[in-house]
Amino acid sequence: MYNANIPKDNELPSTKQLIKSTITALFVALILLATVILPAEYGVDPTGLGKTLGLTQMGEIKSQLAHEAKQENPMQVSKAIPQETKEIEQTSVIETDRVSEIEPMDIKPSDTRSFKLKPGQAAEIKLGMNKGGVVAYDWSVNKGHVNYDVHGDTKGVDYFGYSKGKSVTQDSGELKAAFDGKHGWFWRNRSDQVVTVTLVVSGDYRGVYRVL
Repeated sequence: MYNANIPKDNELPSTKQLIKSTITALFVALILLATVILPAEYGVDPTGLGKTLGLTQMGEIKSQLAHEAKQENPMQVSKAIPQETKEIEQTSVIETDRVSEIEPMDIKPSDTRSFKLKPGQAAEIKLGMNKGGVVAYDWSVNKGHVNYDVHGDTKGVDYFGYSKGKSVTQDSGELKAAFDGKHGWFWRNRSDQVVTVTLVVSGDYRGVYRVL
């Protein structure tokens, strides 16, 4: 019966060599994480190399597609819209567990607001509306293009979609609230330049909130 030759002690790697190899492998893994994995998978580019290699845009697209797929999935609506909901007072428009996320904006029942978005940056504005309320709106970008999603939410309804679009420069129409709650727009700049979004609203609402 043949037995493999057992290596001699001087043929085995030393403890120092093993430690050095481990540290080298860890260092290489950290470099790959910062320069390839984070930009390509999550759009996070701490070194700036991911943008040069075109990986950062890939990661941003993946994140956006995941976000849009989640919105397109009807299972994201955790509960059906209640048949009857009590009138929500103005002070209850902001849910207590999201107060820190919402930035109130001083906007009248008919007003215009503009804001800038860097490439890949997103913004979301919601109106506090009662069921059946109607708001006329018009928004546009001065250059480039954006993806947008018009939706609403309230207690018991995480997401209720009205409309959405990709690579759009303008949209207008009327938004009729399907229930008491918050209703509005989500934009993400999908061009390679800074864009200015201008939103004009008028109608039946009691407050406007910058959510994102």
